[in-house]
Amino acid sequence: MQPFDYNEILDQILDKDDRYHRDAYFFIREGLDYTQHKLAKESNSSEPCHISGQELTNGLRQYAIDNYGPMSNTLLNEWGVYSTEDFGEIVFNLVENNLLAKTENDSLADFANGFDFNEAFVVPYQVSTNPCSDDKAQANPNQN
Repeated sequence: MQPFDYNEILDQILDKDDRYHRDAYFFIREGLDYTQHKLAKESNSSEPCHISGQELTNGLRQYAIDNYGPMSNTLLNEWGVYSTEDFGEIVFNLVENNLLAKTENDSLADFANGFDFNEAFVVPYQVSTNPCSDDKAQANPNQN
C-alpha cells in the first residue's frame, strides 16, 4: 500500500473545488475524531466506529462551541461554511478522494437541515438588552 500525503490530496481537492478554505477540511477531520471518540466513550467502546451524518453534524456543532465559542460562526463563515449542508459537501469531497470512508447508507441528505448556525453559534452568546425589572437591584446591585 502506497502512503499518501493528506495535504497533497487536499491541494487536489481545493484545485477542483475552492468553495471551502483548507481550514474547513481540517475542522471536519478534527471534528470527526472528536465525535467518534466522544461517542465511543459514551458507549464504553474502546474503538471509534462509523458515525452517521446526523451524529457528525451534532458533534461538529459541539466541537465548534468547545473550541471556538462565540467565534464559531465567524470562523466557519470565513472558511465558506454557512450550513450543515456545507459540512456534508466537505465530507463527501473527502470521501471522493479516499480521505474518509462511507457506507452505502450515507448520503449528502444526512447533512440537510441539521441545525441553524445562527441559533447554535450566535444566539447563545448574545447579551440581553432587556432592562432590569428590579430598579432597586439595578441601582444598588450589592445591597440585600
